[in-house]
Amino acid sequence: MPHLFMQFRGSAEFSRMASFEIMVFPMTNDQTAVVLGASGGIGGEVARRLVARGWTVHALHRDPRRIAQKDSRLIWHRGDAMKAADVAAAARGVSVIVHAVNPPGYRNWGKLVLPMIDNTIAAARGHGARIVLPGTVYNFGPDAFPSLREDSPQNPVTRKGRIRVEMERRLRAAADAGTPVLIVRAGDFFGPNAANNWFSQGLVTPKKTVAAITYPGRRGIGHQWAYLPDVAETMVQLLQKPAALESFAMFHMDGHWDADGTEMIGAIRRAVANPKLKVRKMPWMLMRMLSPFVPVFRELLEMRYLWTLPIRMDNARLKRALGAEPHTPLDVAVHETLVGLGCLAK
Repeated sequence: MPHLFMQFRGSAEFSRMASFEIMVFPMTNDQTAVVLGASGGIGGEVARRLVARGWTVHALHRDPRRIAQKDSRLIWHRGDAMKAADVAAAARGVSVIVHAVNPPGYRNWGKLVLPMIDNTIAAARGHGARIVLPGTVYNFGPDAFPSLREDSPQNPVTRKGRIRVEMERRLRAAADAGTPVLIVRAGDFFGPNAANNWFSQGLVTPKKTVAAITYPGRRGIGHQWAYLPDVAETMVQLLQKPAALESFAMFHMDGHWDADGTEMIGAIRRAVANPKLKVRKMPWMLMRMLSPFVPVFRELLEMRYLWTLPIRMDNARLKRALGAEPHTPLDVAVHETLVGLGCLAK
């Protein structure tokens, strides 16, 4: 349905109006989306699930001819998320913009992330679309721990956290001005197509047989994980209920709660059929020494505080909306992740 706004002038009675103006926003298809970051982990998972449900899904990429060979079900557009005109062109006629794009390898993250979200906001406003954003726990500082709700105070203690808060502040302002927003916040991502996360950059090494586990936390400290296919499924199920979503809708996922820091280790050991698989501590000191030369180490060090305290999100609001949170058993999720990362044969 078109987004229609009428402004009447003249008499208060419709039958005696002297004049009226009609302003019609661009036509949108309620089953059409554009996914920014469709070649990445969460973006790709959301795109595939939307297509499976009959949606028409557009995607933006600098080299669409090459990437289209990997997934021809998407309508690929040549462009860059840093260019407002490219985002606006890809979003023409859609009802949803999934903002799942990040600068590769964390390069210039602080300088690029906010312009990217501004481009998405402008495109959504111009086309009457809802913005969907994968949220993180970076927004919160220790004052909000250990239980995080949607209304918990956001007082971040890191640069990256402050930027995430500013992203959501801009999204809330956009929602207040008439552009609807959906944020689904989850724990640390892992999944078969997820590259930049603690699981694939810490616990195991992609494309290598798992000879040991490198764990960032310590025994006794709980940690929250989120299987990417479950996060994507949650987003898609919420999008299937647009009437139930507020203009600024936010939901927290419980995901996989590792109560004492050993359940993820146990699942990896079971997946590789080695109950005595060695567990090493994360080499924080070495990472600190190398951080001036390795950008990803700087980012991981900044988030170290999230491994020193138990932090768990409350998903009561999500359960009220969906009835139950999409949830893949941990052993299945870890096995599929290791297969996808090339660490384990099918």
